[in-house]
Amino acid sequence: MLLWLWLWLCVCCWPARGLRIHEYLYFQVLSPGDIRYIFTATPAKDFGGVFNTRYDQIHLVPADPPEACGELNNGVFIQDQIALVERGGCSFLSKTRVIQEHGGRAVIIADNAYDNDSFYIEMIQDSSRRTADIPALFLLGRDGYMIRRSLEQHGLPWAVISIPVNVTSIPTYEMMQPPWTFW
Repeated sequence: MLLWLWLWLCVCCWPARGLRIHEYLYFQVLSPGDIRYIFTATPAKDFGGVFNTRYDQIHLVPADPPEACGELNNGVFIQDQIALVERGGCSFLSKTRVIQEHGGRAVIIADNAYDNDSFYIEMIQDSSRRTADIPALFLLGRDGYMIRRSLEQHGLPWAVISIPVNVTSIPTYEMMQPPWTFW
């Protein structure tokens, strides 16, 4: 048993190999009901804040334009909410700063590869030496696509989410996981 543990630590955690265990943060979509699942996201590696507050019900507002690289057409709706942004067009840090400047509490950046249902990107700071104070999370492309698609189908301007969700207190058989994602 000790040999197994030592081998696991060498393979998964040895700093010389450059490998590290991903930190995950979970959120649950409460509305619309067709995507009432618990989603997995990863925090930015070296910029942004941390979730010090649990939000039982907060709006997840898709940014317009989706890449959020400049002025937003719906910035007023992002004030005091969480923004859903699409990867591409500018750095992760730039997107986070745009949302912060519009008063967002956090940003969730979904991969722009809509078929990505398993590969998490490590979001790192750009070379600008700027900072951001709000939390920034990375979401799989398939998850971001399905959330946006559901909102469009229902004609809704935002989803209602709970974030962060402590999944350790939820029995595995009760976890509502997206059917398109393997955990």
